[in-house]
Amino acid sequence: MHPATSPTAGVPAGRNHRTPLSRRRFVRGLAVVALAAPLALGAAGCGDDKGSGDPDAPVTIQFFWWGGEARAKATEEALKLYTSKHPNVTITPTWQAFDGYYDKLATISAGGNAPDIFQIDDNGLGEYAGRKVTLDLTDLVKAGKIDLSKHHPELTKYGQVDGKQIAVASGENTPAMIYDKTRLAALGVDAPQEGWSYQQFVDWAAQVTRKGGGKYWGTMDPSSDYKALWLWLRTQGKEFYNGKQLGFTEADLVSWFKLWQDARTKGATPPADIVHEAVTGSVATQLVVTGKAAISFMWSNQLSELQKATKNDLAMLPYPGDVKGQWPRASLYWAASRTTKHREVVADVINFLVNDPEAAKILGTDRGLPANLDVRKTLEAGITDPSMKATFDFENGLAPKFGAAPPVPPKGHSGLRNKLRDIAESVTYGKATPEAAAKQFFAEASAALA
Repeated sequence: MHPATSPTAGVPAGRNHRTPLSRRRFVRGLAVVALAAPLALGAAGCGDDKGSGDPDAPVTIQFFWWGGEARAKATEEALKLYTSKHPNVTITPTWQAFDGYYDKLATISAGGNAPDIFQIDDNGLGEYAGRKVTLDLTDLVKAGKIDLSKHHPELTKYGQVDGKQIAVASGENTPAMIYDKTRLAALGVDAPQEGWSYQQFVDWAAQVTRKGGGKYWGTMDPSSDYKALWLWLRTQGKEFYNGKQLGFTEADLVSWFKLWQDARTKGATPPADIVHEAVTGSVATQLVVTGKAAISFMWSNQLSELQKATKNDLAMLPYPGDVKGQWPRASLYWAASRTTKHREVVADVINFLVNDPEAAKILGTDRGLPANLDVRKTLEAGITDPSMKATFDFENGLAPKFGAAPPVPPKGHSGLRNKLRDIAESVTYGKATPEAAAKQFFAEASAALA
């Protein structure tokens, strides 16, 4: 799962969700190729702006992101609002679907010509910072050019690499277990509770399966889901990473695999083929949507999309264990190019996108809940969708309980997530023991993180 992962419009932020491209979206997506041309010339269009010391001098900046048509429309509308207030600034927007986005960004940035502002997630932030593609925003934040005073401090911290503010969260979300209230009520089973241990949760899920007569299971098996493993590790005072190395041991991973192996033995989770249906993280295949299990391990801002896909009432709660294992995660970030000619304009645009109430109203929650807590309250006041309101309540309720944010993942994380998924599934299918699977994962992690 994850997403993170990343979303197209209409699909909550933080997921690696792929959708078929319409002809119009395909054509718009191809437009990204054109972005490389001016940037390959040393961003001549940006560098040639006259009167760089004059705040009213013409300025042109490149702006690059991924997403679907709804996200593109909202983003372009927000950018037009900015330029209407700053007529000397021209913003050249370019977008595409998630597939190929990082390939294109890597190609463009290889020549030192990354877009002035670009969208990124925590899968790529550490890598691009390490390659010195991103602009260090620390001084701009300290000078108040980007105001993060109304953002959760741990959300701000989750945009830092080696103590430097490398990116600013465009929105916030956190992992959440989505459960089927309607089906549980029909089975006569009480809803799961916040703060349960994993063992309590597995025992509860096994009870749901028994009540379901063997054709409905208590929970999805999240053993292949990196975020589930990460939060489980944090309940034990450990992290997924320690710098550029794994922050846990092979024995820890064996214990994780055995936890879910035992859950399968108890009947708490479905057979491997049914589990496999949902491992991609697609909303449409989640077991609370397909009616095969009472629990799906997702992200908090996905409740609304999941609710649209089922007639049953859904609700959510934190993952098992100490809630302090969770932290306010940046669903996506805004980052800037180290080679931009217009640092202060770039900072002002980012500041506008994350702090302006009018911009927040236009952008909505596609990239997660607004990072600015005051702006979030303003946006929340106009929410009518009950499941979206529940998302606001959930995220706001967790705010005082959140633990400290970890460092962003290092280079190689994205590929390692996929390796975990594949290796964990080998255990689910009974093709490998927990010990053999853990050994394989650690061997491949050494290469991936090298």
